Amino acid sequence: MQFIESMKATAVAYQNRLVLPEGTEPRTVQAARKIIDAKIAQEVILLGEESAVASVAKAASVSLDGITVINPATSALLADFAAAYYEKRKAKGMTPEQAKIDMAGSLRFGVMMVRNDLADSMVAGAENTTADVLRAGLTVIGTAPGTKTASSCFVMQMKDSSWGSNGLMIFSDCAVIPTPSSEQLADIAVSAAKSCREFIGTDPVVALLSFSTKGSGGKDENVLRVQEAVRLLGERKPDFAFDGELQADAALVPSVTQKKAPGSPITGKVNTIVFPDLGAGNIGYKLVQRLAGAEAYGPFLQGFAKPISDLSRGCSVEDIVVTAAVTLVQAGKR
Repeated sequence: MQFIESMKATAVAYQNRLVLPEGTEPRTVQAARKIIDAKIAQEVILLGEESAVASVAKAASVSLDGITVINPATSALLADFAAAYYEKRKAKGMTPEQAKIDMAGSLRFGVMMVRNDLADSMVAGAENTTADVLRAGLTVIGTAPGTKTASSCFVMQMKDSSWGSNGLMIFSDCAVIPTPSSEQLADIAVSAAKSCREFIGTDPVVALLSFSTKGSGGKDENVLRVQEAVRLLGERKPDFAFDGELQADAALVPSVTQKKAPGSPITGKVNTIVFPDLGAGNIGYKLVQRLAGAEAYGPFLQGFAKPISDLSRGCSVEDIVVTAAVTLVQAGKR
């Protein structure tokens, strides 16, 4: 439980504020109670009509003491939120009337709370789709400076501590972008490196993977796409070590690296992997999880201007608590 314990302990130390838009979803209400009781967040805000939230809490035998409940549709914040949203989206055809309708919805209201520093992070997805969560995040807060791409990562906790940093590695992107462009791959590498620092607490060493190593796969467009991503990443002069395009063994096994990519700056030090597409990423993390017995935590969203996270609609109460802890850590220390 190394990763989970670390995230919870750090979240307790940071004491950030969390908004949960799905305030009438039973698992979410139960998670809110656990988060407050464990002091993982300074404040937990449930969004929803007050009596409906109270009814769900009563049915689940959950006390709402110490938990803030806000109804977006009647909140005093709605007018200002709608005005800000209209200004941000009017060039794309947004009207004041539609802005108010959109902001009365819990997802966008929750993200706007984060944007306006009324909460430090948001977690949703127990009843909303990933697409809905991503859309709310992108339309309200957008991506972080220097990147145009929202993506995801998994934290992989290996049984063998010799891999990565004491057995912890970042795998990205495994959940969001099916076929990233070269620019998107470079963005993903930067975001994954940031996730490595936040989640693992160490300097990132990034490998951009392919079925080819240093041109061995010829002029296939998928090889060229990763090569161009490496070139674009080099132009940015990031503050972390990276290399590509590399096959998995060339990235991870020093004797193979020395043979296939002699002089690589990441030899024997890789803790962050960037997959060439979603097929490779999704298959890759699940193979490591099932065949090597690794724990897979995530996916956690990255690349947003402020931290939001998505959940599986089949998530457990504990999944929500863990994801909340991670997202609160992403917000940094206030």
